[in-house]
Amino acid sequence: MAGDTFESWKNQCLNKCDFSKKGSVDGEISHIVSFINSHDQYFTTSSCSGRIILFDGVRMRSYVYNLSPVWFSKDTPEGQKLQVGNLTLTSLEKSVGNATLKFEPFVLHVQCKKIEDAQLLHTVAVNSGFRNSGITVGRKGKIVMAVRSTHCLEVPISHRGTVLITDQYLDFLVRISNQKMEENLKRIERFYE
Repeated sequence: MAGDTFESWKNQCLNKCDFSKKGSVDGEISHIVSFINSHDQYFTTSSCSGRIILFDGVRMRSYVYNLSPVWFSKDTPEGQKLQVGNLTLTSLEKSVGNATLKFEPFVLHVQCKKIEDAQLLHTVAVNSGFRNSGITVGRKGKIVMAVRSTHCLEVPISHRGTVLITDQYLDFLVRISNQKMEENLKRIERFYE
């Protein structure tokens, strides 16, 4: 009976609409999501390849910078990076709340048929550099393995229009964010391999 329940959960999950802001799986990880979903003992429930975000906490709107102030990283052409010219201290003065620059690494949630399947995937994740990965078992028997990392970044950079950092520090944050994204993509590829 548990197998029938897992199959129905998988069919329901994979056939529902994608309600994410983007509306589809990120291109950088679509091969991983497809590979996992092709196996009888697994299916993905959510994913994000990683992103660099600048957001204003009061407005509850996100601004992610690329060559224009739109979503950066997971929705951008391959090889593009956040650049200081895209993100200026003058633009931060328009912030009403606490503007924060954030790097969020790859995250993947996979429902597994058996605990042994989750343990195998957990080992692969940890060995690939995703050391914050874990397994949860729900009340209805759902076994979910979350692939997560600890190499995130979250830095407040302005408070109610008062910029808290210098141009030099902004340049440093942009370089660090891009380095973290590059490392993130290497870990994703190790995980896939």
